[in-house]
Amino acid sequence: MLAAAGVAAALGALGTAGCGKEDRRVEVVRPTTVERTTRVEVLRDLDETGRPAAAEGGAEPARGAFDPVDVYEREGRGVVTILSTGLRARGGRPEGSGQGSGFVISERGEVVTNAHVVTTGEGAAIQRAREVFVRFPDGNQVPARIVGFDPFADVALLKVDPGGLRLRPLPLGSTRGLAVGAPVVAIGSPFGEEQSLSVGVISALDRQIDSLTGFTTIGAVQTDAAINQGNSGGPLLDGDGDVLGINSQIRTESGAGTGVGFAVPVDTVKRSVDQLRRTGKVRYAYLGISSTRVYPQLAEHFDLPTTTGAWVQTVSEDGPADDAGIRAGSNEQRFQAQPWRTGGDLIVAVDDTPVRDEDDLSQALVPRSPGDVVTLRVYRGGQLLQVRVTLGDRPLEAPRR
Repeated sequence: MLAAAGVAAALGALGTAGCGKEDRRVEVVRPTTVERTTRVEVLRDLDETGRPAAAEGGAEPARGAFDPVDVYEREGRGVVTILSTGLRARGGRPEGSGQGSGFVISERGEVVTNAHVVTTGEGAAIQRAREVFVRFPDGNQVPARIVGFDPFADVALLKVDPGGLRLRPLPLGSTRGLAVGAPVVAIGSPFGEEQSLSVGVISALDRQIDSLTGFTTIGAVQTDAAINQGNSGGPLLDGDGDVLGINSQIRTESGAGTGVGFAVPVDTVKRSVDQLRRTGKVRYAYLGISSTRVYPQLAEHFDLPTTTGAWVQTVSEDGPADDAGIRAGSNEQRFQAQPWRTGGDLIVAVDDTPVRDEDDLSQALVPRSPGDVVTLRVYRGGQLLQVRVTLGDRPLEAPRR
């Protein structure tokens, strides 16, 4: 792994990585593509909060026991298949088509999926599909409009005309309080096999995964529930049927699912959808650095003033941090078989929020907007300083280091 991994507020992204003693390359796959009228009705067995309504006679539905059959029967009707056409092809080949998954989030006909299901390309070269269709479990297939997409979180919001459709909005949960080992289900269209269920557990939390821009998406949920090509955009659900995230990527050596899948966290999805509804696009605050986590042995070796924090390795030229005078590392030295740039500032807080590592730095900037002013507490040498930074607008492509 790289010594200084890029973070959401920083530069760069996680790429492929060596795996095992043979150092085979591990491919990160966005499991998307493979290449079937009416009255208005919204299924009403959810209450105002989006949870199952009380049963006849007033009895509340059972909660807590994990029952994938119940989750599938209740929420599977809200999972859809996404068909995209007019995707730009490379090398003079004909335009491509793709298939992924998605799910309904409102009775107004809003559908969420991954951005990469309805776009092609990355960074500034991202282009929308020419046409998008949504196929529902009851056989209805209707055109959809791309309201907007968030390439930084790999989230897209679609809109269909709800007239004549039986809509089942899925309740959006939260990643707060999640625990490794908790049971989950994934529903989608792997390899075009629609309405497929897989069952697993949360394998890890707070992972970093690649976005479509060179920046990384933080807070991803790792699961061993089988996720394959075509699952992209479908929901990862907990035992109560609440959406925990959008299934987005697998890490594999063969191209097939191997029990290491990742979902964009639902809290990130909510933020993206809110902005896409209002403006059709999403803006992120931008600091313009790459940093690495400090740990006790590193701090001792390089005589750092604290054993935690985000150690600045590079600063983007003319970016917000550069304009504010944040200093990057300069001399490269090796420690524990990794290269480190020494002499850079060590960030320990954003305003009143402590920073223990680069993920904390990214999380502290998530609620911020371009133009906001934050105060960074940094160690420069042995001196603790406060540096005010006016945050910028994150570019579509991460600057090269």
